[in-house]
Amino acid sequence: MRSFTEEQTMFREAYRKFLEQEIAPHMERWREQEIVDREAFLKAGEQGFLMIWPDEEYGGMGDRDFRYEQIIIEENARAGTGEWFATLHSRLVGPYLDHFGNDEQKKRFLPPCVRGEKILAIAMTEPDAGSDLAGMRSTLKPDGDDFILNGSKTYISNGINADLVIVAAKADPDNNPHAMTLVVVERGMEGFERGRNLDKMGMKAQDTAELFFNNVRIPKDNVLGEHGHGFFYLMKGLAEERLIAAVGSTANARRAFDLTRQFVMERKVFGKPLSHMQNTQFTMAEMDAEIDIMQAYVDTCVTLHNKGELTVNMAAKAKLQATEIEGRMLDLGVQLHGGAGYMKEYPICNMFTDARINRILAGSSEIMKLIIGRDVFSDNYRSLLD
Repeated sequence: MRSFTEEQTMFREAYRKFLEQEIAPHMERWREQEIVDREAFLKAGEQGFLMIWPDEEYGGMGDRDFRYEQIIIEENARAGTGEWFATLHSRLVGPYLDHFGNDEQKKRFLPPCVRGEKILAIAMTEPDAGSDLAGMRSTLKPDGDDFILNGSKTYISNGINADLVIVAAKADPDNNPHAMTLVVVERGMEGFERGRNLDKMGMKAQDTAELFFNNVRIPKDNVLGEHGHGFFYLMKGLAEERLIAAVGSTANARRAFDLTRQFVMERKVFGKPLSHMQNTQFTMAEMDAEIDIMQAYVDTCVTLHNKGELTVNMAAKAKLQATEIEGRMLDLGVQLHGGAGYMKEYPICNMFTDARINRILAGSSEIMKLIIGRDVFSDNYRSLLD
């Protein structure tokens, strides 16, 4: 049995209703226009569904239990509204303001983000720097009491909608490739320009853009934390980011399973339901077991994360396995749907293309294997049987 409190169960029911009434009816239009209406963030903020964790003085609930975000992620998967990637705003980017911002910055930035008036994005990836942040070329150089930001970023989710972009740039490119600084770039700053809304394979409703910074003057009040410590700040957030990916992929795999189960029970082949075929039963049985086991591990990771005990290695395992299982389930789902699986009128079709990015974002499967492999062959490795 999964462990959620009565308050969390009530929150799930309320959020499910919100998605059904305010988000799901607009998804097809948002996919066609390739961007979510800003009004979606405002409506979520009005009902308390954005950035739940900030203290009450900033407009939040003050409850940092990750299970609330788990509920949000799972319900978005269930409703087919994952392309409204509210978790990017609320739990991937927002915490940087909380963890590394000073009191003045929290008072200035958090309340409008909680209300959905200002939308957040984070910009790390560059044309030649993805998982290897040391390859970053964007620079931040001092100029009097301010800093001058130059460079470009790509594949930035919320890139068009964002009002506040947390940008990582090299603080000392000539001497220390790992010395980075995080700064908050605000909409309207001179020299800050957005490129095109990128045409992606999937996740059509999620705006993704190129960003350009040409001698953007950054006041010192917009620097997060200590100058030159940005690399370590980014590393601190990776375990949670990968847990978020694991939660979403596991929930998505379960939805794909449920849709496929329903289809094969209704679809007839040679006069009987496809679900009566041994191949269908065996392949679906394998996936049911894998998804259930994955869910148990993810729930354990959430519990450990709430205690501050989730390790980088555990998060990498969760992200690797969840996204790979999701990929296998969606491939099977399309296959068992037959020709219907290739048609956009069936949800499994869009789910297949939307999910392909999950084995890449937040660190590719290959990067996850590197992280796990280093631990396996380290002197500190301990088997569960020890």
